[in-house]
Amino acid sequence: MTIPLSSYKLFHKLHPLSLLAQLSTRKVTGDLSVFTNLVSWSIYLEEGKLTYATYSDKVFERLESHFQRLNQQIPAFNHAAYAEMGLMSEANNNNQLIANADYYAICWLVKQEYITRAQAGMLIEELAKEVLESFICLKEGNYQLNAAHDLHELPKFCHLDLQSIVEHCQKQLNYRENSKPGIASNNNSQPQTQTENQLGEQYSKSRTISPAKQINHKNNQYSLSKEFYTIACIDDSQAVLNSIQHFLDEETFSVVMINEPVKALMQIIRSKPDLILLDVEMPNLDGYELCSLLRRHSLFKNTPIIMVTGRTGFIDKAKAKIVRSSGYLTKPFTRADLLKVVAKHIG
Repeated sequence: MTIPLSSYKLFHKLHPLSLLAQLSTRKVTGDLSVFTNLVSWSIYLEEGKLTYATYSDKVFERLESHFQRLNQQIPAFNHAAYAEMGLMSEANNNNQLIANADYYAICWLVKQEYITRAQAGMLIEELAKEVLESFICLKEGNYQLNAAHDLHELPKFCHLDLQSIVEHCQKQLNYRENSKPGIASNNNSQPQTQTENQLGEQYSKSRTISPAKQINHKNNQYSLSKEFYTIACIDDSQAVLNSIQHFLDEETFSVVMINEPVKALMQIIRSKPDLILLDVEMPNLDGYELCSLLRRHSLFKNTPIIMVTGRTGFIDKAKAKIVRSSGYLTKPFTRADLLKVVAKHIG
């Protein structure tokens, strides 16, 4: 999907994780340019994959430091080298660097065989981590998404997964934050929670409570406002559907199992569930798209929708936030995990 050049939005608050999630999910092709009063960022994408990222502060100092780790024979970055690489603009005889000179420099060094294409890809990945680490910390700014850009006709050396890069950046930021003086790291193991069997026993006992049923979890008691609930489960795996049905007591819950996501919308409308468990990765229609469709329907604007997935990275959570899901159930899950989610969202 390509966003037209006219797609431009000016705003004060910036949510980098949500923005990157949208670009990745929609498989955008283009250049995301982000501006603040001091610096600017450029993030280049093809079908939602990252091909290059840079920002305006100390561009060549950053590039040169990474180059020297790859190959000590790379020419020094100075005025003469810029001229030899064809990076100098002769317009108005001002001899300034051309736009995206850093990427042109990488292309030139590959062409001259100072570095290989594989090394260029590794270099771009390391630069992207550094660039996105600064980008995801932004709180305010303006952005513009350009479908056409100067790098469009240049060779591409990698197509990087945005989620992996962002997760790395988040870990680095968290590590530095926790390493600050005065912040104690928490290496102590947490107290053991109730076992699945213990929780199951408490849940079974709670079935006799009337008129309001209750579920206990981690010493917290959740009252259920109704005697009976309908839960819709959408998953292309019959094994997962069977597990959910097995884990939920049939005297309290009616489980509607749906394994064809394309037909899910009509089945959900018919059953009018109190809670929806929705697999993220399904053929033909992924969970995020289906969640977005459900939220547009008047019946399900406020129905709890839980994304069931093995992927819970920062990009995934941002995607879930965009489509207004209510929470996550991480695969593989136990009965205790499922009961905790059910109690939280219908209690």
